[in-house]
Amino acid sequence: MELRVTESTEDELSIEIAGEDHTFMNVLKGALLEHEDVSAATYDVNPEQSGGQTEPILTIKTEGGVDPLEALEEAAVDVREKAMSFRESFEDAAQAA
Repeated sequence: MELRVTESTEDELSIEIAGEDHTFMNVLKGALLEHEDVSAATYDVNPEQSGGQTEPILTIKTEGGVDPLEALEEAAVDVREKAMSFRESFEDAAQAA
């Protein structure tokens, strides 16, 4: 996975995430929106309307002095923990079947 920061301010971050699609982007956006200091999290994957863009761009806005990069890191950890928990539950269910 390649990441490229396209814009960065004190309370907003736009980052291109190469090789991902709606599945991953929706999960990451949802994890970001669960954090109380994230006021907005969106992504764009529409190349026709965005000047030839082919990779999704995630935009995060925070409040309360929280660094959007830190919010992204926390959301990524949350996604990983949920995925690991799901995997364990799935494996337990498969063994029980």
